[in-house]
Amino acid sequence: MKSSHENYIKTVYHLSPSDTFLVSTSAIAETLRISKSSSTELVQELALLGFIDYHRYQGVRLTSKGKQKALQIIRSHRLWEVFLVDKLGFNWDEVHDLAEELEHIRSDHFIDRLDDFLGNPTEDPHGDPIPSKSGKFSKSSKIKLTEFKVGEKGILSRVTDDSDSFLKYLDKYGIKMGVHIEVCSIEPYDNSIEVQINNELKLLSEKMAEHLKLIKIE
Repeated sequence: MKSSHENYIKTVYHLSPSDTFLVSTSAIAETLRISKSSSTELVQELALLGFIDYHRYQGVRLTSKGKQKALQIIRSHRLWEVFLVDKLGFNWDEVHDLAEELEHIRSDHFIDRLDDFLGNPTEDPHGDPIPSKSGKFSKSSKIKLTEFKVGEKGILSRVTDDSDSFLKYLDKYGIKMGVHIEVCSIEPYDNSIEVQINNELKLLSEKMAEHLKLIKIE
């Protein structure tokens, strides 16, 4: 299978809130930064291969075969991110693009060996869940920082925006996986949140806090 096919399948998966949701081809084209004509061409090819259902003028959704393929790609991508950070010492803001290239290695046996070598991790360096070989995700009790109340505490365990710019922004604030965060106050005007991290007070915007998920400490 072509890398362009795999990228398309993965994009449909990420843009689908449910198995029945139809994703517009224009939204996929915009995400992948390709022309609408190229998007339509890929749709037709993938429909013939049985990976997607295409409803003209409405959108596309993954078939069971397509969803299985998407989870295989995501598993590969996130395992490579773990390898790059844990074994090669890359920073968490450096690994996404490298993993995008490595995820297309076409050997299930190789990825299984990589998984075993890494100790079968359940999360990548950004806290995103890694699907098992069978496509299952471990259960999670992570809560957005924006849902915390004043006085509540948690441990940062997932960042839902893994773009280089956002991760570097977090580094400037001293925010990384595993830090303890306590909500000190919430500004009603713009919902910005004052938090305590490493005995320091920091003011986080609502937009920033929306991408931080924590395990609540009771």
